[in-house]
Amino acid sequence: MAETSARLLALLSLLQTHRDWSGADLAQRLDVTTRTVRRDVDRLRELGYPVHATQGAPGYRLGRGAAMPPLLLDDEEAVAVVVGLRTAADGSVSGIEESSLRALGKLEQVLPSRLRQRVNTLHGATVRAGAEPGPTVSADVLMALAQACRRGERLRFDYTSPHGGDSVRDVEPHTLVSFGRRWYLVAFDVGRADWRTFRVDRLTPRTPTGPRFEPRRPPHGDAALYVAHQLSSGAWDYRAVVRLHEPVETVADRIWPGMGVLEAVDARSCLLYLGGETVYDLVWMITSVNVEFTLVEGPPELADAFRAQMGRCAAALSEQVASDTRETPP
Repeated sequence: MAETSARLLALLSLLQTHRDWSGADLAQRLDVTTRTVRRDVDRLRELGYPVHATQGAPGYRLGRGAAMPPLLLDDEEAVAVVVGLRTAADGSVSGIEESSLRALGKLEQVLPSRLRQRVNTLHGATVRAGAEPGPTVSADVLMALAQACRRGERLRFDYTSPHGGDSVRDVEPHTLVSFGRRWYLVAFDVGRADWRTFRVDRLTPRTPTGPRFEPRRPPHGDAALYVAHQLSSGAWDYRAVVRLHEPVETVADRIWPGMGVLEAVDARSCLLYLGGETVYDLVWMITSVNVEFTLVEGPPELADAFRAQMGRCAAALSEQVASDTRETPP
């Protein structure tokens, strides 16, 4: 019985690799006959695993069932799931904390001691820091928006603007984007005939959804890149574009999320799109990249801000030189 159970688990592990297996291949992997494979497949079906026969060449494939059967995870997969569940329990999606903790408890209960020690070591040696408290969104709202995106159905929702005004929006939803600790819906606003990003925590979907539509191509060809552009420059009072005289691969790690968006120009330069509340914010961010640059586009006040910063630096350097001169003995 123990040998049969071990063989069933090995067979299930192979089938969970999401590929089609011929009976001969499975028999060779398990070191049994094809007749034994057929019997083991029947046992898995009796236990609720939807093992389907493949078309054409005889073989097997693990399908989707009506109920969630037990899963087999290797060491790396088990650790990844535990870490993910712990993160979800402290994440920005409300309504899944309790479910995450229940699933985490079930998984940790059956973890081998070697894996439990690895997970507990990681958990005990790390703390979450630097993550600003973000608004939470309902898992039900996320699911409703995701389904409208997938089905290509018009969506109406009540939306509260950053300034407190309420409105009803009629949109063609495209993609949900998770950026930092916030969720955004990228959609084509039918009433305004333009693309928009909407904070999910500020909207309340209306039901039912509307008619189907033909999906449009989002700006920049990518919804996540569009959100990054909007958050880094589009929403600010002052915006600028600078050409950095280094390849995009060299400076990418110096641009933090929300600071700006890079766009490759050629093998030796790239463009940086960014925005800020003041022109002095732009000066600080541009110079913090520590790269030779050329100002491509920006407000007139930005040039004056650069000159003022240059004057302050020159004055500070002059004072330092004068101080060193006074302190040098004759």
